[in-house]
Amino acid sequence: MNRPDGGSAGVRILLGVRGLDDEDDRERVHQELETLPGVLHVGAGDAGQVEVRYDDTETTVMDMIRALRRLGYLAGME
Repeated sequence: MNRPDGGSAGVRILLGVRGLDDEDDRERVHQELETLPGVLHVGAGDAGQVEVRYDDTETTVMDMIRALRRLGYLAGME
């Protein structure tokens, strides 16, 4: 997906994440995802979901899932 100025708007996905029980969990997940190369935006989705916009030439969905599993969360595509 390209913007008129030639930049990439990124790919948008929803990740389902088990264990997002409180604000601390959500913040921890957002911070971890934001450290990955190519992640452009992390936002709140519906309950148990995280919206991520990323550059798919720099990172993959599996990279995101692995990062969250290292923190102890179960994650997958929605």
